[in-house]
Amino acid sequence: MYVGVTNNLTRRVHEHKRKMVPGFTEKYNVNKLVYFEETSDVRAAIAREKEIKKWRREKKNNLVIADNPEWRDLSDGWFEISPFDRDDNGAIREGVV
Repeated sequence: MYVGVTNNLTRRVHEHKRKMVPGFTEKYNVNKLVYFEETSDVRAAIAREKEIKKWRREKKNNLVIADNPEWRDLSDGWFEISPFDRDDNGAIREGVV
């Protein structure tokens, strides 16, 4: 599970889904947005990120389950998929978001 802070969630999700950022999300194929919090207070956001990163996986899972029990990708529909980005069976080609 990836935990991070950004000032532009849509851009950051797009970067992760396209694997534009080398590192953890690319290595472990992290590509679903299942939970997020919003604040205009940058310091509070960074403190919250550090807090959550210290948690065990079970506690992080429970945070997600409380708001998103099906673990849906909350970014579904954020990005338009061109018909040219689909294979002959209609599936989205690898690496296209």
